[in-house]
Amino acid sequence: MNGHLQSPLGFAGEARILVLESQALAGNPLGDPHRREVAVYLPPEAQQRALPVIYFLAGFTGRGQKYLETHPWKPGVAQLYDRMLQAQQAPPAILVFPDCFTKLGGSQYVNSSAVGAYEDHFANELVPFVDKQLPTLPGRRAIAGKSSGGFGALHLCMRHAGLFQACASISGDCHFEYSLGSEFLAALRGLVPYDMQPARFLEAFYADPVLRGDAHAVLNVLAMAACYSPNPNSELGFDLPFDLETGERIQSVWERWLALDPVVACESNAQGLRDLELLHLECGLADEFHLQWGLRIFARKLTQLGIAHEHVEHEGGHMSIDHRVLEILPKLARALDQN
Repeated sequence: MNGHLQSPLGFAGEARILVLESQALAGNPLGDPHRREVAVYLPPEAQQRALPVIYFLAGFTGRGQKYLETHPWKPGVAQLYDRMLQAQQAPPAILVFPDCFTKLGGSQYVNSSAVGAYEDHFANELVPFVDKQLPTLPGRRAIAGKSSGGFGALHLCMRHAGLFQACASISGDCHFEYSLGSEFLAALRGLVPYDMQPARFLEAFYADPVLRGDAHAVLNVLAMAACYSPNPNSELGFDLPFDLETGERIQSVWERWLALDPVVACESNAQGLRDLELLHLECGLADEFHLQWGLRIFARKLTQLGIAHEHVEHEGGHMSIDHRVLEILPKLARALDQN
């Protein structure tokens, strides 16, 4: 019989799931696992030489494992990138898809007393772990993500100058006033059946984790509050930025959220962005969370700060834009390529 055997998963390269025992996440307040699966794609070239590495962060309610999907009709990002490499349409790079999922749907890749030390887990544990386990090229790292993952990519670059050489944010959370302001009102509406008690909503959601109607807005707002305004002394472990009866903004809490908004955070963390060799920012003009307008504000702020960046707009919305990831991965790989 002519031909050759392929990987059981249909990759010319190799897909792996590594397991990382996290000290930073041990005993986290939500009781989430501290043993984390790390989904990895290795190009065929990784057998012969060290390669750059690209970390890609999942959005809210997503996990890194999904990017290794091999469904015949809906291949995942890693398999499509593998095909691009075989067609010589991109330089090779190792892809790492972390799992920073939480009981609330996500961590925003920050440290929070209500969620866990996910920033420390990523920067201090995951990156060294990947460098030890895989043939990574020293000092040639990129980070990217979509939606909350795009926020996480920006947050980690700003907070850890020099750790990454390139960054891409696809529809990343920014200018919270636009992206989250309307979510507050939808969350209030979604809490009405639960007598405006977030604890009752969470109890019902954990029993039947299906997001119907305004439930996504409720969960989104509660998760963001847990990440952005934790409070160990409150009933839920975090403070909401609005009054549950009227929806009026509680300014002292809201200011804690804004301190993490990339539009604000870039002012005090500019060096982490200036050090990048490539900063790519993009959003769809039909984005349902209004991030296209927030990104324009963020891009203008970066220009004022003298931070070089690419700002791209496309015709899509917030959902079903994995094809944009396949546009970005080759760009990041080329930025890291030293051949």
